[in-house]
Amino acid sequence: MRLLLAALVVLIVAAVGFRWAAERRETAGYGTGVPQQGRFAATAEGGVFLLEAGQPEAPPVLFAHGTAAWSGLWLPTLETLGQAGFHAIAYDMVPFGWSQHPVDGDYSRLRQADRVVALLEALDSRPVVVAHSVGAGPAAEAVLRRPDLVLGLVIVDGAIALGSHQAAKGVPVYLRNRILLEHITAATASNPLLTRQFLRGFMHVKQAATAETVALLQEPMRRQGYTEALADWLPQLFVPPRDALSTRADPWQALDLPVALIWGREDTVTPLAQAEELAGLIPGAQLTILEGVGHIPQIENPEAFRDALIPILHAISKSAAGDFEP
Repeated sequence: MRLLLAALVVLIVAAVGFRWAAERRETAGYGTGVPQQGRFAATAEGGVFLLEAGQPEAPPVLFAHGTAAWSGLWLPTLETLGQAGFHAIAYDMVPFGWSQHPVDGDYSRLRQADRVVALLEALDSRPVVVAHSVGAGPAAEAVLRRPDLVLGLVIVDGAIALGSHQAAKGVPVYLRNRILLEHITAATASNPLLTRQFLRGFMHVKQAATAETVALLQEPMRRQGYTEALADWLPQLFVPPRDALSTRADPWQALDLPVALIWGREDTVTPLAQAEELAGLIPGAQLTILEGVGHIPQIENPEAFRDALIPILHAISKSAAGDFEP
């Protein structure tokens, strides 16, 4: 009993310490301390931070990142695509990165899709959307809802969760208390001491979790309210998007847009079987499998990823909806 009590005391002290450290670290106000090469786009859902490469008049490509990442993770890809003749744009999906945190604290797939639609309307350029991991859910939802706003869709190891609307799941009990939730978030999701460990957990090529990549991912952790925003987001990660189009087969089967999927064969987060199931639903969809990489192919093997992506983008940008021939 004494050992259990001692362990409990240690956990409480550690949790309080991580929350205190977060408050000390999170000092950058909205719009301050952001990368100088980026800009904010005004949308109906608030300011969205963008990084860009290439000429504005070139064919546009819009990149969506995954969990705990931000647009900076796409920088090497953006630069390569800019040199290849595209206008490459990456945006920060809240609560991550530098975009304006929503007042409602709602990070459900439907609300995130609202934000993607608002961004697409503000850009007014009908891009090809390239969406990775958790970012693929809201991006796909937006595309299925408003296919008129895009030219095509490329899903990269996407967390689409087909059929998940049928699973009745709620927020775990331990995440329902706000004070406890913020302390858990400070000790885990917003804890820079765990960034490298989390990143390696998503990868098959572990050495790709370099010190430079880890430091880049940690940059937005300086934002005011970062832990609080992640605490709003974390419970919703466990709740299936019950009213989403993107978890149902029919909207995918009816989609009249060029769609391609790029997947790491060694992905254990969203296994290849999920890609094969999704590709089987979409008319004319192309599935490209990258050997020897896991869930983050653009980081694990950047050259192979770009070699797969660029021909797809050229094909989509030259095609009309329904005539995708890579």
